[in-house]
Amino acid sequence: MKKIITISREYGSGGRLVGQQLAKELGYSFYDKEIIDMAAEESGLSPNFIEKTEQNISSSWLYNLLLGTSYAGTSSGTTGASLNTGTPVLPLADQVFNAQRKTIISIAKKGPCVIVGRCADYILSICDEIKNEDLLNFFVYADMADKIKRAIEYYGVPEKDAKKTVIQVDKRRANHYNTFTENTWGDRKNYDLLVNTSILGVEGTAKLLAQFVRQA
Repeated sequence: MKKIITISREYGSGGRLVGQQLAKELGYSFYDKEIIDMAAEESGLSPNFIEKTEQNISSSWLYNLLLGTSYAGTSSGTTGASLNTGTPVLPLADQVFNAQRKTIISIAKKGPCVIVGRCADYILSICDEIKNEDLLNFFVYADMADKIKRAIEYYGVPEKDAKKTVIQVDKRRANHYNTFTENTWGDRKNYDLLVNTSILGVEGTAKLLAQFVRQA
């Protein structure tokens, strides 16, 4: 049976809830927001900063990246090196990703687990320390109407803003994934199984994935 499960998911699809239920079904450890605290300890960045920075790459950040501009924790940029030491400084978005990458690899090496989001599928698939035969990558999506409903009921998004929020968050997730990996977010070629929670619901989807893991 596969030991490491990653779940990529659309906003409002219930992917996190599916991951929790799947981990419970399999008796695996579950990681989502826990990764933020672990990455904060790894990097020295604050958990709050990491949470705000992940998946929030703006077009201006990409523009600065193309110009070779780095940010070293201040509002002003440097030109790829610390002005005081001459030591190259990664953009903060890169620092956050690198800290989470190290954390995800460390988690996967510990034992059976379900990891939600944060490019874990890509990170682990190219990691020499993780065997591909131990890894399964799922992508969870849902119909727009169900994603809007979940955004309103679970995340407290105002009804008038719900559809716009769903679209914007998914765009940020795709932008983040496509920037930091060589793959395309949501492309079926990157996953072992894509599943629509609108058909079976969260619990039914988790049971389906658990059966898939046991037979894979």
